[in-house]
Amino acid sequence: MTVSPQDLAGLEREAREAIQAVDSLPALVEVRARLVGKKGSLSAVLRGLGQLAPEERARVGAAANATKERIEGWLEERREALERRERERAVAERRLDVSLPGARPPLGRLHPVTRVERDIVAFFASLGFQVEEGPEVELERYNFDDLNVPADHPARDEHDTFWVGPGRVLRTHTSPVQIRAMRGRTPPFRFIAPGRVYRHDLSPRHSPMFHQVEGFLVDDRATFGDLKGVLYAFARHLLGDAIELRFRSSFFPFTEPSAEMDYSCLLCAGAGCATCSQTGWIEWGGCGMIHPHVLRACEIDPERWQGFAFGMSLDRTAMLRHGIPHIRLLFEGDLRVLEQV
Repeated sequence: MTVSPQDLAGLEREAREAIQAVDSLPALVEVRARLVGKKGSLSAVLRGLGQLAPEERARVGAAANATKERIEGWLEERREALERRERERAVAERRLDVSLPGARPPLGRLHPVTRVERDIVAFFASLGFQVEEGPEVELERYNFDDLNVPADHPARDEHDTFWVGPGRVLRTHTSPVQIRAMRGRTPPFRFIAPGRVYRHDLSPRHSPMFHQVEGFLVDDRATFGDLKGVLYAFARHLLGDAIELRFRSSFFPFTEPSAEMDYSCLLCAGAGCATCSQTGWIEWGGCGMIHPHVLRACEIDPERWQGFAFGMSLDRTAMLRHGIPHIRLLFEGDLRVLEQV
């Protein structure tokens, strides 16, 4: 059998038509064997090269190799197209295809409150404050008595406090940590105490569980001026240099004198908006000089030592810092909200 360029051209046309007509991967394997396999059409043609003169054999051999490369290219293109169609069909039918690239799972991230809490702890650690923790189920003595809260104070009533047993409550503030930290220690010392607290409050504007941070310092020369300096530095670190603080005279059983802290509303720059109830200020927390009765309850001589304490909501701070309009969005677990932070 002699080989001519016309034979190769006819083989190419046959191969292209056969490959385009293939509709499945198994059928493509059969076509490949029929065209370029050991017993295929191209191999039969190539076996006739021996009958040609040497110079003609080289020319036709080069043309035959080029034909084979083109056929192999068409076969590869058709294989990729069929595999792609099969993957798309498998995805549409929701079949598991272990050959597909794995889906990247969503990455976890820290909750806004956790991020703010860690930032607060890091700031106060730079000022020499140690971190203290306490139980969330607290003794009545530490939650109320040793903090100079009178026995008939309304905060002890069931409408405000979760009682879990005789003399035991879900702590209503982080101030009991202050008592636990000061007992058995000799001043000077300074502590920061973040954690969850609980109030029997189910109104739309409040949550029965929220987060606070308590800070306190005791030495022989602490003043209210020192307290204000620490709080100003803290507020500007946390909320920016544009923040302003306002101290309003108030009353807390465990501090004297006492003050309420407000920060200027960053959303309206003090002009008044719905978030700050048109006042330009947002309540942040309370502060004051530690009451002598509290120091005595911890066996610390108030004639020699004095100190200051402050506490504020972590949740409100996280809301302001991350632009979250409602406190419930922090705890509903909506990933659409949390992924934006």
